[in-house]
Amino acid sequence: MLGARRVQSDAFTKRASARGELMRKQYKREDLGKGVRGKYYAGYRKGTNLVLLSPDVAAAFPTSEAVNEALRGLLRVAERSVRLPTRSNGRGGRHRAV
Repeated sequence: MLGARRVQSDAFTKRASARGELMRKQYKREDLGKGVRGKYYAGYRKGTNLVLLSPDVAAAFPTSEAVNEALRGLLRVAERSVRLPTRSNGRGGRHRAV
C-alpha cells in the first residue's frame, strides 16, 4: 500500500512541478517547520477504524467501550445462531442403539 501511495505522490509532484505549482505562493517553507520523516508511520501501520455513528445511536452509547461491548454481544449472538447442529443419522429422530 505504501508503494502505491509513493507512486501517486510522485505523479502529483511531477504534474505540480511541471505547472510550477509545487507549493502555493501563500505558503512559505520556513513557516511550516521542520518535517519529521515517518512521524505517523507506526500508527498508520497499526491501522485505524473510525466509524461515524448517527446521533440517535451515539446517544445510546456513552463511550467507545460501550459500543464495543454491545457489538461483541451481537457477534456472540450471531455466531450461536449460525452454527450447524451436531451430526445426525439423517432420519430426523433419535439415534438407535445398535
